[in-house]
Amino acid sequence: MLKPTILIVDDEVFFRRLFSEILVEENSYNIETADSGKEALARLSRGGVDVVLTDLVMPDICGLDLIRRTRTYDFAPDFILATGNATVESAILALKNGARDYLIKPCNPDQLRHTVKACLEQRRLLAENSLLQSQIRLYRKGQHLSSQLDVDCLFQESLSTLIHELGQGRGLAFRATQDSISHVTSSDGFSEEQAKDLAKELMAVTSNLQQATSLKVEDCAQISDKHQDLRSLWIFPLNTDHETHGALILCNQVGTDLPETLPQETLTFLAEQVSLGFQNACQYQGARELIYTDDLTGLYNHRYMHIALDQEIRRSERYGLEFSVAFIDLDLFKNVNDEYGHLVGSDVLRQVSDLLRECVRDADMLFRYGGDEFTALLVETDTRGAKIVAERIRRGVEEFEFTLGQGQTGHLTATVGHSTYPIHATVQNELIDLADKAMYVGKGKRNVAISATELTPP
Repeated sequence: MLKPTILIVDDEVFFRRLFSEILVEENSYNIETADSGKEALARLSRGGVDVVLTDLVMPDICGLDLIRRTRTYDFAPDFILATGNATVESAILALKNGARDYLIKPCNPDQLRHTVKACLEQRRLLAENSLLQSQIRLYRKGQHLSSQLDVDCLFQESLSTLIHELGQGRGLAFRATQDSISHVTSSDGFSEEQAKDLAKELMAVTSNLQQATSLKVEDCAQISDKHQDLRSLWIFPLNTDHETHGALILCNQVGTDLPETLPQETLTFLAEQVSLGFQNACQYQGARELIYTDDLTGLYNHRYMHIALDQEIRRSERYGLEFSVAFIDLDLFKNVNDEYGHLVGSDVLRQVSDLLRECVRDADMLFRYGGDEFTALLVETDTRGAKIVAERIRRGVEEFEFTLGQGQTGHLTATVGHSTYPIHATVQNELIDLADKAMYVGKGKRNVAISATELTPP
Protein backbone atom coordinates (compact mmCIF):
# COMPACT_ATOMS: atom_id res chain seq x y z
CA MET A 1 0.00 0.00 0.00
CA LEU A 2 1.38 3.44 -0.93
CA LYS A 3 2.35 5.70 1.92
CA PRO A 4 0.61 9.10 2.09
CA THR A 5 2.82 12.03 1.03
CA ILE A 6 3.12 15.01 3.35
CA LEU A 7 4.62 18.28 2.15
CA ILE A 8 6.08 20.53 4.86
CA VAL A 9 6.28 24.20 3.79
CA ASP A 10 8.09 26.76 5.95
CA ASP A 11 10.60 29.53 5.25
CA GLU A 12 12.43 28.65 8.49
CA VAL A 13 14.71 25.62 8.25
CA PHE A 14 14.28 24.89 11.99
CA PHE A 15 10.57 24.13 11.67
CA ARG A 16 11.00 22.18 8.46
CA ARG A 17 13.47 19.89 10.25
CA LEU A 18 11.45 19.72 13.46
CA PHE A 19 8.18 18.77 11.76
CA SER A 20 10.01 16.29 9.49
CA GLU A 21 11.69 14.56 12.45
CA ILE A 22 8.42 14.31 14.39
CA LEU A 23 6.50 12.81 11.51
CA VAL A 24 9.26 10.56 10.13
CA GLU A 25 9.22 8.68 13.45
CA GLU A 26 5.85 7.25 12.42
CA ASN A 27 7.48 5.55 9.40
CA SER A 28 4.07 5.79 7.74
CA TYR A 29 4.57 8.81 5.48
CA ASN A 30 6.65 10.06 2.60
CA ILE A 31 7.97 13.41 3.83
CA GLU A 32 8.87 16.22 1.42
CA THR A 33 9.79 19.84 2.22
CA ALA A 34 9.68 23.24 0.53
CA ASP A 35 11.26 26.46 1.80
CA SER A 36 8.75 28.84 0.13
CA GLY A 37 5.19 29.07 -1.09
CA LYS A 38 6.47 29.35 -4.66
CA GLU A 39 8.44 26.10 -4.41
CA ALA A 40 5.45 24.40 -2.75
CA LEU A 41 3.13 25.54 -5.53
CA ALA A 42 5.47 24.09 -8.16
CA ARG A 43 5.51 20.75 -6.30
CA LEU A 44 1.74 20.68 -5.78
CA SER A 45 1.10 21.29 -9.49
CA ARG A 46 2.58 17.83 -10.17
CA GLY A 47 0.04 16.17 -7.85
CA GLY A 48 0.49 13.22 -5.53
CA VAL A 49 0.49 15.18 -2.24
CA ASP A 50 -2.07 14.19 0.40
CA VAL A 51 -1.44 16.72 3.20
CA VAL A 52 0.33 20.08 3.25
CA LEU A 53 1.64 21.30 6.62
CA THR A 54 2.40 24.95 5.94
CA ASP A 55 3.30 28.11 7.77
CA LEU A 56 0.58 30.72 7.65
CA VAL A 57 2.92 33.67 7.07
CA MET A 58 5.66 33.47 4.39
CA PRO A 59 7.37 36.16 2.28
CA ASP A 60 6.11 35.29 -1.23
CA ILE A 61 3.05 33.06 -1.19
CA CYS A 62 1.43 32.61 2.22
CA GLY A 63 -0.40 29.54 3.49
CA LEU A 64 -3.85 30.94 2.67
CA ASP A 65 -2.75 31.72 -0.90
CA LEU A 66 -1.58 28.13 -1.31
CA ILE A 67 -5.06 26.92 -0.35
CA ARG A 68 -6.78 29.34 -2.74
CA ARG A 69 -4.52 28.49 -5.67
CA THR A 70 -4.79 24.71 -5.32
CA ARG A 71 -8.44 24.22 -4.42
CA THR A 72 -9.34 23.66 -8.10
CA TYR A 73 -6.66 20.99 -8.59
CA ASP A 74 -7.73 17.42 -9.26
CA PHE A 75 -7.34 15.52 -5.98
CA ALA A 76 -6.37 18.70 -4.14
CA PRO A 77 -4.45 18.08 -0.88
CA ASP A 78 -5.67 18.88 2.62
CA PHE A 79 -4.00 21.75 4.48
CA ILE A 80 -2.89 22.10 8.09
CA LEU A 81 -1.78 25.65 8.89
CA ALA A 82 0.81 26.42 11.57
CA THR A 83 1.89 29.81 12.92
CA GLY A 84 3.50 31.38 15.95
CA ASN A 85 1.27 34.46 15.80
CA ALA A 86 -2.13 32.89 16.32
CA THR A 87 -5.31 34.76 17.02
CA VAL A 88 -8.93 33.64 17.05
CA GLU A 89 -9.53 35.68 13.92
CA SER A 90 -6.62 34.09 12.02
CA ALA A 91 -7.76 30.62 13.00
CA ILE A 92 -11.32 31.29 11.82
CA LEU A 93 -10.01 32.81 8.57
CA ALA A 94 -7.84 29.74 7.91
CA LEU A 95 -10.72 27.31 8.45
CA LYS A 96 -13.09 29.41 6.31
CA ASN A 97 -10.59 29.29 3.48
CA GLY A 98 -10.49 25.51 3.51
CA ALA A 99 -7.80 24.49 6.00
CA ARG A 100 -8.49 21.12 7.61
CA ASP A 101 -6.90 22.17 10.94
CA TYR A 102 -4.78 24.81 12.68
CA LEU A 103 -1.66 24.47 14.90
CA ILE A 104 0.21 26.93 17.07
CA LYS A 105 4.03 26.95 17.02
CA PRO A 106 5.79 25.43 18.82
CA CYS A 107 3.35 22.53 18.81
CA ASN A 108 3.39 19.39 20.91
CA PRO A 109 4.75 16.41 18.90
CA ASP A 110 1.83 14.20 19.92
CA GLN A 111 -0.60 16.92 18.91
CA LEU A 112 1.09 17.22 15.49
CA ARG A 113 1.03 13.47 14.92
CA HIS A 114 -2.60 13.25 16.02
CA THR A 115 -3.65 16.15 13.78
CA VAL A 116 -1.96 14.63 10.73
CA LYS A 117 -3.46 11.18 11.43
CA ALA A 118 -6.94 12.67 11.87
CA CYS A 119 -6.57 14.65 8.68
CA LEU A 120 -5.51 11.57 6.67
CA GLU A 121 -8.33 9.47 8.19
CA GLN A 122 -10.92 12.08 7.21
CA ARG A 123 -9.42 12.20 3.74
CA ARG A 124 -9.61 8.41 3.43
CA LEU A 125 -13.24 8.31 4.57
CA LEU A 126 -14.21 11.09 2.17
CA ALA A 127 -12.46 9.29 -0.70
CA GLU A 128 -14.30 6.05 0.12
CA ASN A 129 -17.58 7.94 0.39
CA SER A 130 -16.92 9.73 -2.88
CA LEU A 131 -16.15 6.41 -4.60
CA LEU A 132 -19.30 4.88 -3.14
CA GLN A 133 -21.38 7.84 -4.27
CA SER A 134 -19.86 7.59 -7.75
CA GLN A 135 -20.67 3.88 -7.91
CA ILE A 136 -24.24 4.48 -6.70
CA ARG A 137 -24.67 7.27 -9.26
CA LEU A 138 -23.37 4.96 -11.99
CA TYR A 139 -25.63 2.13 -10.85
CA ARG A 140 -28.69 4.38 -10.86
CA LYS A 141 -27.90 5.65 -14.35
CA GLY A 142 -27.46 2.09 -15.57
CA GLN A 143 -30.66 0.97 -13.89
CA HIS A 144 -32.57 3.80 -15.56
CA LEU A 145 -31.17 2.94 -18.99
CA SER A 146 -31.88 -0.78 -18.67
CA SER A 147 -35.52 -0.06 -17.83
CA GLN A 148 -36.26 1.97 -20.98
CA LEU A 149 -38.75 0.16 -23.23
CA ASP A 150 -38.85 2.67 -26.08
CA VAL A 151 -35.88 2.27 -28.44
CA ASP A 152 -35.74 5.95 -29.46
CA CYS A 153 -35.82 7.16 -25.83
CA LEU A 154 -33.25 4.53 -24.88
CA PHE A 155 -30.87 5.67 -27.62
CA GLN A 156 -31.26 9.38 -26.83
CA GLU A 157 -30.64 8.96 -23.10
CA SER A 158 -27.82 6.48 -23.65
CA LEU A 159 -25.88 8.81 -25.93
CA SER A 160 -26.37 11.73 -23.56
CA THR A 161 -25.16 9.67 -20.58
CA LEU A 162 -22.15 8.12 -22.30
CA ILE A 163 -20.94 11.42 -23.79
CA HIS A 164 -21.32 13.06 -20.36
CA GLU A 165 -19.18 10.32 -18.78
CA LEU A 166 -16.62 10.65 -21.57
CA GLY A 167 -16.54 14.43 -21.12
CA GLN A 168 -16.49 15.14 -24.85
CA GLY A 169 -17.29 13.67 -28.24
CA ARG A 170 -20.42 12.89 -30.20
CA GLY A 171 -22.20 9.69 -30.99
CA LEU A 172 -24.95 7.75 -32.67
CA ALA A 173 -26.95 4.61 -32.02
CA PHE A 174 -28.87 2.45 -34.44
CA ARG A 175 -31.07 -0.61 -34.62
CA ALA A 176 -30.96 -2.91 -37.64
CA THR A 177 -32.24 -6.18 -39.03
CA GLN A 178 -30.24 -8.36 -41.40
CA ASP A 179 -30.53 -5.98 -44.35
CA SER A 180 -31.95 -2.64 -43.18
CA ILE A 181 -31.79 0.00 -40.45
CA SER A 182 -34.99 0.89 -38.63
CA HIS A 183 -33.86 3.41 -35.98
CA VAL A 184 -30.98 5.91 -36.01
CA THR A 185 -30.43 8.43 -33.22
CA SER A 186 -27.50 10.86 -33.08
CA SER A 187 -26.15 13.54 -30.78
CA ASP A 188 -25.24 17.10 -31.68
CA GLY A 189 -22.40 17.11 -34.18
CA PHE A 190 -24.08 14.76 -36.65
CA SER A 191 -26.68 15.68 -39.20
CA GLU A 192 -29.48 13.17 -39.71
CA GLU A 193 -28.10 12.24 -43.13
CA GLN A 194 -24.53 11.80 -41.81
CA ALA A 195 -25.75 9.58 -38.97
CA LYS A 196 -27.76 7.35 -41.33
CA ASP A 197 -24.85 7.04 -43.78
CA LEU A 198 -22.39 6.10 -41.04
CA ALA A 199 -24.84 3.61 -39.51
CA LYS A 200 -25.25 1.88 -42.90
CA GLU A 201 -21.48 1.72 -43.39
CA LEU A 202 -20.92 0.24 -39.92
CA MET A 203 -23.88 -2.16 -39.97
CA ALA A 204 -21.88 -5.11 -41.30
CA VAL A 205 -18.94 -4.43 -38.96
CA THR A 206 -21.03 -4.16 -35.80
CA SER A 207 -23.15 -7.25 -36.51
CA ASN A 208 -20.07 -9.45 -35.99
CA LEU A 209 -18.76 -7.75 -32.84
CA GLN A 210 -19.17 -9.41 -29.46
CA GLN A 211 -17.60 -6.76 -27.22
CA ALA A 212 -16.62 -3.11 -27.05
CA THR A 213 -14.06 -2.22 -29.70
CA SER A 214 -11.94 0.86 -30.43
CA LEU A 215 -11.44 1.58 -34.10
CA LYS A 216 -9.14 3.95 -35.95
CA VAL A 217 -10.93 5.37 -38.95
CA GLU A 218 -7.89 5.00 -41.21
CA ASP A 219 -8.34 1.24 -40.86
CA CYS A 220 -11.73 1.50 -42.65
CA ALA A 221 -11.25 3.01 -46.09
CA GLN A 222 -14.99 3.23 -46.82
CA ILE A 223 -15.47 5.43 -43.74
CA SER A 224 -12.34 7.57 -43.91
CA ASP A 225 -12.99 8.52 -47.55
CA LYS A 226 -16.55 9.67 -46.87
CA HIS A 227 -16.27 11.00 -43.29
CA GLN A 228 -13.02 12.93 -43.21
CA ASP A 229 -13.85 14.57 -39.87
CA LEU A 230 -13.82 11.18 -38.10
CA ARG A 231 -10.59 9.97 -36.51
CA SER A 232 -11.50 7.33 -33.95
CA LEU A 233 -14.56 5.35 -32.85
CA TRP A 234 -15.62 3.43 -29.75
CA ILE A 235 -18.19 0.81 -30.74
CA PHE A 236 -20.38 -1.23 -28.42
CA PRO A 237 -22.54 -3.87 -30.14
CA LEU A 238 -26.19 -4.36 -29.19
CA ASN A 239 -27.54 -7.82 -29.90
CA THR A 240 -30.70 -9.82 -29.23
CA ASP A 241 -31.52 -13.51 -29.47
CA HIS A 242 -33.33 -12.85 -32.74
CA GLU A 243 -32.34 -11.09 -35.96
CA THR A 244 -32.30 -7.58 -34.49
CA HIS A 245 -28.99 -5.97 -33.66
CA GLY A 246 -27.49 -2.50 -33.40
CA ALA A 247 -24.67 -0.49 -31.87
CA LEU A 248 -23.69 2.45 -29.72
CA ILE A 249 -20.91 4.47 -31.31
CA LEU A 250 -18.88 7.28 -29.74
CA CYS A 251 -16.77 9.44 -32.06
CA ASN A 252 -14.37 12.33 -31.79
CA GLN A 253 -15.58 15.90 -32.05
CA VAL A 254 -14.62 17.65 -35.28
CA GLY A 255 -10.98 18.71 -35.08
CA THR A 256 -10.14 16.64 -31.98
CA ASP A 257 -9.40 13.05 -31.01
CA LEU A 258 -11.10 10.84 -28.48
CA PRO A 259 -9.06 10.70 -25.25
CA GLU A 260 -6.16 8.24 -25.50
CA THR A 261 -7.31 6.61 -22.27
CA LEU A 262 -11.07 6.00 -22.18
CA PRO A 263 -12.96 5.26 -18.95
CA GLN A 264 -13.46 1.72 -20.25
CA GLU A 265 -15.01 0.26 -17.11
CA THR A 266 -17.57 3.05 -16.78
CA LEU A 267 -18.46 3.11 -20.48
CA THR A 268 -18.69 -0.67 -20.68
CA PHE A 269 -20.87 -0.92 -17.56
CA LEU A 270 -23.30 1.69 -18.90
CA ALA A 271 -23.28 0.18 -22.38
CA GLU A 272 -24.06 -3.25 -20.91
CA GLN A 273 -27.11 -1.74 -19.20
CA VAL A 274 -28.10 -0.17 -22.54
CA SER A 275 -27.72 -3.60 -24.14
CA LEU A 276 -30.06 -5.08 -21.53
CA GLY A 277 -32.53 -2.24 -22.15
CA PHE A 278 -32.19 -2.82 -25.91
CA GLN A 279 -33.12 -6.50 -25.56
CA ASN A 280 -36.07 -5.63 -23.33
CA ALA A 281 -37.25 -2.88 -25.69
CA CYS A 282 -37.07 -5.19 -28.72
CA GLN A 283 -38.99 -7.91 -26.88
CA TYR A 284 -41.56 -5.39 -25.68
CA GLN A 285 -41.99 -3.96 -29.17
CA GLY A 286 -42.40 -7.47 -30.58
CA ALA A 287 -45.04 -8.30 -27.98
CA ARG A 288 -46.81 -4.99 -28.58
CA GLU A 289 -46.86 -5.61 -32.32
CA LEU A 290 -48.44 -9.01 -31.74
CA ILE A 291 -51.14 -7.40 -29.59
CA TYR A 292 -51.84 -4.45 -31.87
CA THR A 293 -51.14 -5.88 -35.34
CA ASP A 294 -53.60 -7.65 -37.60
CA ASP A 295 -52.20 -11.11 -38.44
CA LEU A 296 -53.57 -11.18 -41.98
CA THR A 297 -52.61 -7.76 -43.37
CA GLY A 298 -49.81 -6.58 -41.08
CA LEU A 299 -51.72 -3.34 -40.48
CA TYR A 300 -52.60 -2.15 -36.99
CA ASN A 301 -55.85 -3.56 -35.61
CA HIS A 302 -58.93 -1.77 -34.24
CA ARG A 303 -57.59 -2.17 -30.69
CA TYR A 304 -54.58 0.03 -31.46
CA MET A 305 -56.71 2.45 -33.50
CA HIS A 306 -58.39 3.72 -30.33
CA ILE A 307 -55.00 4.26 -28.64
CA ALA A 308 -53.61 6.10 -31.68
CA LEU A 309 -56.72 8.31 -31.99
CA ASP A 310 -56.56 9.22 -28.32
CA GLN A 311 -52.89 10.23 -28.67
CA GLU A 312 -53.59 12.24 -31.83
CA ILE A 313 -56.49 14.11 -30.18
CA ARG A 314 -54.24 15.13 -27.28
CA ARG A 315 -51.48 16.23 -29.68
CA SER A 316 -53.92 18.21 -31.82
CA GLU A 317 -55.44 19.88 -28.76
CA ARG A 318 -52.01 20.95 -27.58
CA TYR A 319 -50.79 22.37 -30.87
CA GLY A 320 -54.08 23.49 -32.44
CA LEU A 321 -53.92 20.97 -35.30
CA GLU A 322 -56.52 19.21 -37.42
CA PHE A 323 -56.51 15.56 -38.43
CA SER A 324 -58.91 13.28 -40.29
CA VAL A 325 -60.22 9.73 -40.09
CA ALA A 326 -61.23 7.77 -43.20
CA PHE A 327 -63.29 4.55 -43.20
CA ILE A 328 -62.84 2.31 -46.25
CA ASP A 329 -65.26 -0.52 -47.04
CA LEU A 330 -64.84 -2.86 -50.02
CA ASP A 331 -68.00 -3.05 -52.11
CA LEU A 332 -69.62 -6.50 -52.53
CA PHE A 333 -66.53 -8.23 -51.12
CA LYS A 334 -68.75 -11.17 -50.07
CA ASN A 335 -68.95 -12.09 -53.76
CA VAL A 336 -65.17 -12.69 -53.83
CA ASN A 337 -65.37 -15.11 -50.91
CA ASP A 338 -68.41 -16.88 -52.38
CA GLU A 339 -66.96 -17.25 -55.87
CA TYR A 340 -63.26 -17.80 -55.22
CA GLY A 341 -63.14 -19.02 -51.62
CA HIS A 342 -61.89 -17.54 -48.36
CA LEU A 343 -58.20 -18.18 -49.09
CA VAL A 344 -58.40 -15.99 -52.19
CA GLY A 345 -60.47 -13.49 -50.20
CA SER A 346 -57.75 -13.30 -47.58
CA ASP A 347 -55.12 -12.76 -50.26
CA VAL A 348 -57.19 -9.94 -51.76
CA LEU A 349 -57.34 -8.25 -48.35
CA ARG A 350 -53.55 -8.41 -48.20
CA GLN A 351 -53.37 -6.83 -51.64
CA VAL A 352 -55.74 -4.07 -50.49
CA SER A 353 -53.55 -3.35 -47.45
CA ASP A 354 -50.48 -3.00 -49.71
CA LEU A 355 -52.45 -0.69 -52.01
CA LEU A 356 -53.57 1.49 -49.08
CA ARG A 357 -49.97 1.90 -47.91
CA GLU A 358 -49.19 3.46 -51.30
CA CYS A 359 -52.10 5.89 -50.98
CA VAL A 360 -51.08 7.52 -47.67
CA ARG A 361 -47.97 9.15 -46.26
CA ASP A 362 -45.46 7.47 -43.94
CA ALA A 363 -46.72 9.66 -41.09
CA ASP A 364 -50.29 8.41 -41.51
CA MET A 365 -51.52 5.18 -39.90
CA LEU A 366 -53.58 2.35 -41.36
CA PHE A 367 -55.80 -0.11 -39.49
CA ARG A 368 -57.84 -3.17 -40.39
CA TYR A 369 -61.03 -2.37 -38.56
CA GLY A 370 -62.55 -5.78 -39.20
CA GLY A 371 -63.66 -7.99 -42.07
CA ASP A 372 -63.24 -5.96 -45.26
CA GLU A 373 -63.25 -2.58 -43.50
CA PHE A 374 -60.12 -0.46 -43.14
CA THR A 375 -59.41 2.83 -41.38
CA ALA A 376 -56.83 5.54 -42.10
CA LEU A 377 -55.64 8.12 -39.57
CA LEU A 378 -54.49 11.13 -41.60
CA VAL A 379 -52.35 13.33 -39.35
CA GLU A 380 -52.40 17.12 -39.75
CA THR A 381 -54.96 16.78 -42.55
CA ASP A 382 -57.98 19.06 -42.89
CA THR A 383 -61.29 18.23 -44.60
CA ARG A 384 -60.04 19.30 -48.02
CA GLY A 385 -56.89 17.17 -47.67
CA ALA A 386 -58.94 14.21 -46.40
CA LYS A 387 -61.19 14.41 -49.47
CA ILE A 388 -58.14 14.26 -51.74
CA VAL A 389 -56.75 11.19 -49.93
CA ALA A 390 -60.18 9.49 -49.84
CA GLU A 391 -60.60 9.99 -53.58
CA ARG A 392 -57.08 8.68 -54.19
CA ILE A 393 -57.93 5.52 -52.23
CA ARG A 394 -61.26 5.07 -54.02
CA ARG A 395 -59.68 5.50 -57.44
CA GLY A 396 -56.69 3.33 -56.50
CA VAL A 397 -58.93 0.39 -55.56
CA GLU A 398 -61.10 0.86 -58.64
CA GLU A 399 -58.15 0.84 -61.04
CA PHE A 400 -56.17 -1.94 -59.40
CA GLU A 401 -56.13 -5.39 -61.00
CA PHE A 402 -56.41 -7.90 -58.16
CA THR A 403 -54.96 -11.40 -58.41
CA LEU A 404 -57.71 -13.96 -57.77
CA GLY A 405 -55.73 -17.17 -58.10
CA GLN A 406 -55.14 -19.67 -60.88
CA GLY A 407 -54.16 -16.89 -63.27
CA GLN A 408 -57.41 -14.99 -62.83
CA THR A 409 -57.66 -11.27 -62.12
CA GLY A 410 -60.50 -8.94 -61.31
CA HIS A 411 -61.53 -5.49 -60.15
CA LEU A 412 -63.13 -4.19 -56.96
CA THR A 413 -64.45 -0.87 -55.76
CA ALA A 414 -64.51 0.75 -52.33
CA THR A 415 -66.64 3.31 -50.54
CA VAL A 416 -64.87 5.83 -48.31
CA GLY A 417 -66.28 8.04 -45.56
CA HIS A 418 -64.20 10.62 -43.70
CA SER A 419 -64.48 13.10 -40.83
CA THR A 420 -62.15 15.76 -39.44
CA TYR A 421 -61.13 16.78 -35.92
CA PRO A 422 -62.20 19.26 -34.55
CA ILE A 423 -64.42 20.43 -37.45
CA HIS A 424 -66.89 17.56 -37.23
CA ALA A 425 -66.27 16.24 -33.71
CA THR A 426 -63.90 16.64 -30.75
CA VAL A 427 -64.59 13.27 -29.11
CA GLN A 428 -63.07 10.04 -30.45
CA ASN A 429 -66.29 7.99 -30.59
CA GLU A 430 -68.19 10.77 -32.35
CA LEU A 431 -65.38 11.23 -34.88
CA ILE A 432 -65.38 7.50 -35.68
CA ASP A 433 -69.17 7.39 -35.81
CA LEU A 434 -69.38 10.28 -38.29
CA ALA A 435 -66.79 8.72 -40.63
CA ASP A 436 -68.66 5.43 -40.40
CA LYS A 437 -72.01 7.12 -41.13
CA ALA A 438 -70.52 8.94 -44.12
CA MET A 439 -69.28 5.63 -45.47
CA TYR A 440 -72.71 4.03 -44.83
CA VAL A 441 -74.42 6.82 -46.78
CA GLY A 442 -71.94 6.27 -49.61
CA LYS A 443 -72.79 2.57 -49.71
CA GLY A 444 -76.13 3.58 -51.25
CA LYS A 445 -74.21 4.44 -54.42
CA ARG A 446 -70.95 2.52 -53.87
CA ASN A 447 -67.54 3.51 -55.22
CA VAL A 448 -67.75 7.06 -53.81
CA ALA A 449 -65.96 9.16 -51.19
CA ILE A 450 -68.24 11.04 -48.74
CA SER A 451 -67.31 13.66 -46.13
CA ALA A 452 -69.10 14.03 -42.80
CA THR A 453 -69.85 17.56 -44.02
CA GLU A 454 -72.24 16.04 -46.58
CA LEU A 455 -74.33 14.23 -43.97
CA THR A 456 -77.87 15.51 -43.51
CA PRO A 457 -78.36 16.83 -39.95
CA PRO A 458 -80.75 14.62 -37.90
